[in-house]
Amino acid sequence: MIDYTNCTLEQVAVHVVGNKTNGEELKLSKTPLDVEDEKIRSMLFKFFLSPFIAPEFHAFTFSNGDFTMNPVFTFSDQIFESSKSLHKQSVNLAKHLFELSLHPQIKAGDLFVAYFAGVSIDGYKMNAVGIFKSENRQEFLKVASEGNEFSVQHLDGINIEKLDKGCLILNTEKESGFKVCILDRSNKASEAQFWKDSFLQLKPRNDDFHRTKAFLDVTKNYVTKQMTEDFEVTKTDQIDLLNRSADYFKTHESFDKKEFEEEVLQDTGMIKSFRQFDKQYREENDIEAVDDFEISPQAVKKQMKIFKSVLKLDKNFHIYIHGNTELIEQGVEKDGRKFYKIYFKEEK
Repeated sequence: MIDYTNCTLEQVAVHVVGNKTNGEELKLSKTPLDVEDEKIRSMLFKFFLSPFIAPEFHAFTFSNGDFTMNPVFTFSDQIFESSKSLHKQSVNLAKHLFELSLHPQIKAGDLFVAYFAGVSIDGYKMNAVGIFKSENRQEFLKVASEGNEFSVQHLDGINIEKLDKGCLILNTEKESGFKVCILDRSNKASEAQFWKDSFLQLKPRNDDFHRTKAFLDVTKNYVTKQMTEDFEVTKTDQIDLLNRSADYFKTHESFDKKEFEEEVLQDTGMIKSFRQFDKQYREENDIEAVDDFEISPQAVKKQMKIFKSVLKLDKNFHIYIHGNTELIEQGVEKDGRKFYKIYFKEEK
């Protein structure tokens, strides 16, 4: 959890970064923005930071694994070394983004680079560099009056409730590539990949959040993909295993792989099958294998969205199963119609 209670917005620079392939321009400002007005400062603060309440953290990387060669890491580090260099480094960041904006679907936008002081994480205060891009401008009307005469102006601007792309770089753990959190509301995979992988070049941090998230991902993929190939199981069997997996992570503070296998998978054949899938999945996705770690409640809460315990029957019924699949009986009528019989003690 990030706390901005005592955080202050110190400096902001803005540039317009077009799409090089589409013939759009790079427009660089000569000086930082004037943010002395308290109302403007408050609006910018909300625009920049409100999406980053409980983020997951990443770290900088590079094509050869040496994050110190990552340009965004280098420019951000220079700002941390001297906040007076913010505008100079914001120009470097804008130029870097412009040179990478080659895909025709990458939108032009206003690029903000900001410096914050007093960001707090787990009680520790630190400074932060924010990189934010606004790509979608919105139309609005401004009504003006002079005496009894009124006029309407058509304007366009930025909706401070909708930040398109963002990145918050925290001045901590520099030796492993800083702690970085990101936001990208792009619907297209190519655009989302561009911001995270091409411009920022980030990788998941080796922390409990990502360890928890990774193991839940492995479990979900095993149950929905591999399990049906190795064993003859019903849809309710799959949902039951997903529920037991979710319950394990909700009721334990720490993870132990052997304990998980015994409590959740139970069957020796399934444990062997799961271990093989786990090993292959981690190798293919470059995920570190860790057999014990502290469970992150934030990661569990986030991943529960993909652990859907819903049995969908044609387009007529959705059955939500939260446990005890022994109360559900599946069968087939003589005429070939399939059915589920559900037992219960009381109706609410």
